Order: sequence, then structure tokens, then C-alpha cells
Amino acid sequence: MTDFSQLNSWHANWRDLRVVVFGLGVTGFSVADTLAELGCKVLVVAEKADAELLDILDVIGVDHISGEEAKGVPAAVKSFEAQLVITSPGVKPEHELLRWAADVAIPVWVDIELAWRVRDKNPERVADWLMITGTNGKTTTVQMVEAMINQSGKRAIACGNIGTPVLDAIREPDGFDALVVELSSFQLHYLGTVKPFSAAVLNLADDHLDWHGSFEAYRDAKAKIFENTQVACVYNVADSQTERMVENADVQEGARAIGFTIGTPMRSQIGFVEDILCDRAFLDDRANNALEIATLEDLSNIGVMTPHLMANAAAATALARSYGVSPVDIKAALKKFRLDAHRIELVAEADGIRWIDDSKATNPHAAAASLNSFDNIVWVVGGLLKGVDISEVVKKYSARIKAAIVIGKDREPVLEALSRHLGAKPVIEILADAGAQVMAEVATAAVSLARDGDTVLLAPAAASMDQFKDYADRGNSFAEAVRMALK
Repeated sequence: MTDFSQLNSWHANWRDLRVVVFGLGVTGFSVADTLAELGCKVLVVAEKADAELLDILDVIGVDHISGEEAKGVPAAVKSFEAQLVITSPGVKPEHELLRWAADVAIPVWVDIELAWRVRDKNPERVADWLMITGTNGKTTTVQMVEAMINQSGKRAIACGNIGTPVLDAIREPDGFDALVVELSSFQLHYLGTVKPFSAAVLNLADDHLDWHGSFEAYRDAKAKIFENTQVACVYNVADSQTERMVENADVQEGARAIGFTIGTPMRSQIGFVEDILCDRAFLDDRANNALEIATLEDLSNIGVMTPHLMANAAAATALARSYGVSPVDIKAALKKFRLDAHRIELVAEADGIRWIDDSKATNPHAAAASLNSFDNIVWVVGGLLKGVDISEVVKKYSARIKAAIVIGKDREPVLEALSRHLGAKPVIEILADAGAQVMAEVATAAVSLARDGDTVLLAPAAASMDQFKDYADRGNSFAEAVRMALK
């Protein structure tokens, strides 16, 4: 039996540990490459694999099986005498290979566990981890924290679920002072013992229920982020579930609960006093005073200023302040910050009509943030619902929705919810099933519906892979169709 308690350093004896790596995306490759560098014996199993990545595995001496041969529990896996499986986090625990690993008592990790154990590759610069999760707003908040810490003169990188694998950051030769780690509920489900410097849960709503099986399991996975936090557990004042997560977490001695809000902050909170972002958490006299961080005018260059974006800025400020970043540096970072594409992005404005691309709104909670930000909305909605119910969002924001245009594979529950809650308001169903044609018909329909003062809002409340490559492809197709329609 392998004693994994001894494998808690890059400089421990990993040599000849036999590891199956399940999945070969960007993260899976970083795992395989890291294990090879550590001297492990590695077998990559991937039903879908890029030929170029397989070629690189050959170069670095990593064995692999792919395609049909990789389905189920391949004979090569059973004969490999694996001591550890590291899986792509998107793979459900019910997968046959992972069930087999559990049955034969082989531990299953994700890349986060390995990265935490080998984080001291450069022992002179072991990075602190600031970890962020939530149903929505993760990427924007992670990027804001990264910008704030870098503005202070320290070196930080946004990594994890955001794009750069954590293991790639760990192996950066010059090292980092801080890793700002975005974590999905999938990664958190498999999470072992990590001790973040600070951690945040931004919000919580139904998402990925088809993966987790229930909202409770999804919530419990998210809550794991606060375990063992050293300095600050950052929660959403407007979401009591996130506060209960902090209350129930087993944290390090001295860790504080820090709230963020778009309203007036109480003691130990970050929030807004009218148009001023204020800190009432990280100053000596927080009972009577607050530190000014920035104004809404300072934030105006970020993008369309919505309550959701204000909340992201407040949460990022809380994490950065916990790390000692000054108000001056936070303000400077926010003034220079820009949103990624497809996040409440203004595509066009003509004849008094705004066209907004929020294709990143891949679940109802994210769509709700957009719907809450505009009036007189022509709503472009639909796609893959991932097992969640859209009806409550339709009901809550029905007064703001002037008309709806329905796309995507899972149209029936969307159409049913719209019929129930929008009454006689126009609903147009797009029957095309190819990306560019879908959005061409969407733009034509929207032109017929929208009038001066309206907002045409692409906030689909659903995933995109039924008709598009990804949410970016969906947003780009929307923007191109809008430009063509307005010529």
C-alpha cells in the first residue's frame, strides 16, 4: 500500500509511482507532463485525444491508449498495477473506470491535489493560494484579484479552471507569490486537503445538477473550498447559503469571515456606500470607519456596470485586501481592468436599441444577473439546460422581458416556461440547428421585435455545445449576425 502521506513535496520520492491519467485535455496533459518530470510511471487513457498531444506524450516517454481501446476499463489499465488515478475533473464518479478504482482501493485525485502536494518545486518562492468558486462570476473575479496583486508589485497568476492549469503555474521557473485559483464544482468534488491563504464563494444557484445528482451535492462540493482556510473566508452577504458554508467550515485558527455586498457594508464587510466601494474589514477602526477603495466612475471602463459586476469587484477587493494589497493599488487595477469577451459585452447600439452579448451566461443564475441589469428586454435564450429548471428565472424577470427568441436543443422546457409566465408577449422559436444560421435568424427576429429603448440580450441560461463549439463561438456568431442585420 502506497503511503501518500509521504508524497507532500516536489522533492519527495515520486519516482516509479504508477499513475493512470484519465483524460487528455489541457489539464490532463499538464498532469501527465508533471508526473513524467517527477519520474512516475504514467499511462494516459483518453477516448478523445488530440493527435498532437499524443505525439508529445511519445516524445516524453509516456504510454497512452486512446479511442475505442480506451473505453470502459481497458485491459491495459488492469494490468498496469496502478497505485493512483488522476482524472479529468469533468468525469463523473460513476464512470466505469473510476468505479473500478474505488472497488480496488486506488485513490482518485484531480490536478489540484497533485499541484498542492508539489507546490514547493521552487522552495524559495512557494506561492500562496487564493481560491474562488461560485455558480457565476468566477473568472472575472479571479482576473480582478490577479490584476490587483500584480499592481501591488507581487507576482500572481490566474489559473485552474480559468485556462492555465495549476501545474503549469507551479512549474513556472521564476515562480509566483500567489496563485489565484478558479475552482469548478467538479474539481471541488474530488478535492483533498488544501490550505488556501483565503477563499471565496461568490454565489450559489442550480447548476450542473445532471453531474452532481442534486443541489445539495453541488452545494456541498462548493463548500469544500473554505476548509482549512488560513486568513479570510469571503462570502456573499446577499446569499445566506455562502455564509452558512463559512460557519460550517473547519478553518485555521484566526481565519476571519469577510462579507461582500453591493449595499452598505457592515463591520468586516466590503461594499458600496452610494457610489463608493469601501472596506470595513481590513482596518483597525472598522467599527466606526471605512477605507475608500474606488468609485463607480473608476469602474466605468470595465464594461456595462451591473449589480453582478459590482459584486465581483467587491469580492475581489476582499480577497486582495486579505492579501495586503493597498487601496491605491486596488483602485489602479480596477481602473485598468477590462472584461473578457462575451460577458455583458455591448455589441452594437443603433436606433436607440442596445445589443448585448452575454453568451457566458450558461446557466439560469448567470442569465438572471443580466436580466436584472436591463429593462425592456428582447431575450435570446436556450441551449443545453444541464438538468436545471429555467422557470423561476422567467417568472422573476417576466416584467422586464418584452419578448423572447428561443434557440437550442432543449427548447421545450424553455417554451413552456415562457408560455406560463410571459402571457401574450411575443415568443419566436428558431428552428435552425447550425450555429451561423441560428444567429442569422435570431438577428432577423430581434430586428422585428426591438424598438427604441429596448435591449436585445443574448443571455442563454444554457450551455452552447448543442449548436456551437462553445460559448465564445455562440457569442461571436451573435455579434456577426447583428453587424450584418444592422448594415
